[in-house]
Amino acid sequence: MLRLPFFTYLEPKSLADALRMKADAGPDAMFVAGGTDLYPNMKRRHQEPKTVISLMGIPELRRVESTTLGACLTLSELTARPPDRLTAAVSTAARLVSTPLLRNMGTLGGNLCLDTRCNYYNQTYEWRKSIDFCMKKDGHICWVAPSSPRCWAVSSSDVAPVMVAIGAEYRLLGPQGERVVPAGRFYHNDGINYLTKQPDEILVDVRIPKPNGWDAVYHKLRRRGSFDFPVLGVAVWIQWNRKTVADARIVLGGVASYPQEVPEAGTALRGGALSDESIAAAAEEAYRPSKPMDNTDFDLSWRKQMTRVYVSRALQQLRDRRTTPGLDV
Repeated sequence: MLRLPFFTYLEPKSLADALRMKADAGPDAMFVAGGTDLYPNMKRRHQEPKTVISLMGIPELRRVESTTLGACLTLSELTARPPDRLTAAVSTAARLVSTPLLRNMGTLGGNLCLDTRCNYYNQTYEWRKSIDFCMKKDGHICWVAPSSPRCWAVSSSDVAPVMVAIGAEYRLLGPQGERVVPAGRFYHNDGINYLTKQPDEILVDVRIPKPNGWDAVYHKLRRRGSFDFPVLGVAVWIQWNRKTVADARIVLGGVASYPQEVPEAGTALRGGALSDESIAAAAEEAYRPSKPMDNTDFDLSWRKQMTRVYVSRALQQLRDRRTTPGLDV
C-alpha cells in the first residue's frame, strides 16, 4: 500500500488567508483543491510538500455567475448544471473525467492545472529508482526521447483543451496582485514547466466568453469508457455567421505537453459552409502536427490516425446541431 508522507494541513477561509499561509510556509507548501491529482503524486513521492493548504473552504472559489465558474467547483457540479450552449462543452469534458467518485472530489481548477503524465513518471518511487528516475523527477533523462533536452510528459486534462478552444480567461491571484490570463497562454509545451501560473498564485475562477453565436464540442479517446485519461482529446469551437464559419479553433489534448491548438485546421474552415470537403480538409490539417509520443496508452501511430477521425466527428456534430431546428445559439 502506498502511504501519504507526513505533512501539515491548513484550511484557510479566505483568499487572503491562503496567500498568507503560503507565504509563511514558503516553497515547501502547495495549494490543494480536491486532491485527486496531488495526493496520488505525494504517495508516489512525485511531489513532497511539507505543508498542504486546502482551498475548498474558500467561498469565493465556489462562486458561479452567468459566465464565471469558480475554480473549486467540483466536476460533478459542472456536469449537473442545467444544459446550455455556453457551458455544454465544458460540462461534457467534466463528465468524461475519470469516475463519479473522483468527479465528486476533483475540481475545475484542479483539472485545468493537472500535472502532466507519462508511463515513466507515473510509477512508484521504487519503480522509478530502478530506471535511474526520469527528467521530470529526480533523474536527468527523458526516457520517451533520451536525446531530448526537455521532458515530454503529456497534458492529460479534459477541460483545458475546451477552455483554450472557446477562448476562456483565467483569473489568478498572488502576492503581486490579480491578473487575467487567456487560457491559451496559461500552458507551456514542456512536461515540467507546463503552467505559466506561479506556485504562490491561486486560480480563482474561469471566465467564459459571452454567447454571441459560437458553439463548441469535445470528444475524447481512451481505452475504457470511464476512468482513463485521454490519449487524444479534441475540442472544436466555431463562431457562426448564419450558416457560414466566421472563425474556428481546433485544439488537441493528450498529444503534447500542453493543449495544442492547430491554427491551420481553423483556417481550413473559415469563410465557408461546414461541408464534407472543409471538414476533411480541417481533419487533415489537424492530423499533420499531431505527434503523440510513446508514453501513454495505445500504439502512437494509431492514435495519430485517430486525430482525423475525432476531428471529423466533432465537426460533424457541430454541423448537425447547427442544422437541427431549435438548436441555434
